[in-house]
Amino acid sequence: MPHCTKCGTEVPVNAQFCSSCGQPQPPAPVAPPGWQPPPPAARSGMSENTAAALSYALGWITGIIFFLIDKRPYVRFHAAQSIVTFGALNIIRVFVAMIFGVGWMFGSHHHLGYGYAGWGSVGLGIAVISLLGILTFVLWIYCLIKAGTGQPFMLPVAGPIAKSLAGQQ
Repeated sequence: MPHCTKCGTEVPVNAQFCSSCGQPQPPAPVAPPGWQPPPPAARSGMSENTAAALSYALGWITGIIFFLIDKRPYVRFHAAQSIVTFGALNIIRVFVAMIFGVGWMFGSHHHLGYGYAGWGSVGLGIAVISLLGILTFVLWIYCLIKAGTGQPFMLPVAGPIAKSLAGQQ
């Protein structure tokens, strides 16, 4: 609340005179034409860049969380891109493991009826899964840095899908 320019008493924003000493008060500042207040922060109080970066923090899991709780377009796009990118990479990794007969502990599960490959292909499966892991890690770091610094980017395949998922035709 503003104060009187002469005696310092609190005066209402639109007061023309001080109620205590009668001093004329300057008019309240007027916003320039077209000015709008900045958009409110997310419910968490995070900046857009921080929320967008955190939507990649735990892959598709935090992507889902931020997609549901944050309605800002920048954050929703990155949350959707996180869901699409890291969700797809997770699914691909599971399918590769099934195809090559590689289980959670990198062992063959032929006795359980999983996988088609023999022991020789298990090594190839481990190599493919390892390469997918490295690709995922590098992509994860890239997304965290770009989103956190506010640099616009869209991944080649996942970006357009994420854009439509976020409702940003």
